[in-house]
Amino acid sequence: MPRGDGTGPPGGSGPGTGRGIGRGGGGGGRMGGNRPGAGPSGECVCPSCGGRMPHQAGTPCYNLSCPKCGAKMARA
Repeated sequence: MPRGDGTGPPGGSGPGTGRGIGRGGGGGGRMGGNRPGAGPSGECVCPSCGGRMPHQAGTPCYNLSCPKCGAKMARA
């Protein structure tokens, strides 16, 4: 609304409309995927031996040790 009269750009789709869908948007929801904070479900996997264990909510996989070889786990 450049003049303050409520007209704004035609269709209301000019720059600065706050839609937030451009520039690499999309993705798997709010926090989906295998990055930190990926949610309560999933598995922790050992990068050394491939051992797996269920992910425990509230405990990052990198704080857990592999039950087979003792290496730090990673999120699967």
